[in-house]
Amino acid sequence: MRLNRNLCQWRVWVFIAAMALWPHAAPADSLTPERITAALSKLEALAEAAVADGAVPGLAIGVVRDDEVIFLKGFGHREAGKPETVDADTVFQIASLSKPVSATVVAALVSDRIVSWDSKIADLDPAFRLADPYPASQLTVRDLFSHRSGLPGTAGDDLEDIGYDRVEILHRLRFVPPSSSFRAGYSYSNFGLTEGAVAAATPTGKPWEQVAEEKLYRPLSMASTSSRHSDFVKRTNRAALHVKVDGAWAARIERDPDAQAPAGGVSSTARDLSQWVRLILHNGVYAGKTLIAADALSQTHVPLIARGNNPVSGGASFYGLGWNVEFGRHGLSWGHAGAFSVGARTLVTVFPKEKLGIVIVANAFPTGLPEGLSDSFADLVFDGKVEKDWVKAWNDI
Repeated sequence: MRLNRNLCQWRVWVFIAAMALWPHAAPADSLTPERITAALSKLEALAEAAVADGAVPGLAIGVVRDDEVIFLKGFGHREAGKPETVDADTVFQIASLSKPVSATVVAALVSDRIVSWDSKIADLDPAFRLADPYPASQLTVRDLFSHRSGLPGTAGDDLEDIGYDRVEILHRLRFVPPSSSFRAGYSYSNFGLTEGAVAAATPTGKPWEQVAEEKLYRPLSMASTSSRHSDFVKRTNRAALHVKVDGAWAARIERDPDAQAPAGGVSSTARDLSQWVRLILHNGVYAGKTLIAADALSQTHVPLIARGNNPVSGGASFYGLGWNVEFGRHGLSWGHAGAFSVGARTLVTVFPKEKLGIVIVANAFPTGLPEGLSDSFADLVFDGKVEKDWVKAWNDI
């Protein structure tokens, strides 16, 4: 186990050294108000053109600079073929964008000393098992939020598809052979992270969904955000999921992700998620008040394990706790994407040094539009022009 720990530490130091030497990161003072205003205008035009061309039925975008939401708008329609339009308050299912949101909830629990990132799952949830007894005895919340438990990435997903509930799926993870040695490999696991979140909430005596509401959604006035599917379907202003049928977008399938709520079951709006981005940019401070201790939240952005290279930019990518950590064309960024193959695409990208963040939610799959718009916006902000057709590059992926 010492070898695995040393290997992880070595990767972190390599990453930090790369950040120090990287030449392309633009200084924050180059991001003038004029440059940002021009970028926002072009971002809006790109989004409008994409929807007009049928890239997605609808999407919404929020942009935060420092402690201010500087752009907030919806585009297109909630459901293809119907007149209701998307606005900043349209509720989308955000899929795996739920993961960094849920990491923020756990950070709040860590801040309140209810749990630690290094609390053992065996202490929080003694009934939980992995296939091998030693990893099960040493497994921590940190391990599960960084996808280094050894659980295969798809473990439990098929059981969810055929209707098993969360309790049964988590119980059956003990029958899944590991895909790597404990803490030695990255394997993106929806139900591994779900177990980490549920276990972290156990000392409160409350269900995860209530803890998320009390620790994050309510303090940030995220009134349209929930980790319960039943709340989503009650919203009148909500986006349908879309897939391509005979070349056209169609709302054919509904997705109830309650079983993996911490990993993929959050529903929210561009307006609400922008408030969350404000909290992230200020490391736990919101509207001048400390809601989460900095040392608890900042741990979510420490690169813990290599996850390969960005498939489009080629930059090295790591995983922290519910966050991708990358150092690419425009310096250090934190981010996460989300997708339901039955009709959702989402993305958040944060440039912490520049205190700049963008969140994009869309109601269709497959599409690379969120990444394409985010990368285009970053080029406009940092360089004043778009380097290439990022939407096409991501669509090709």
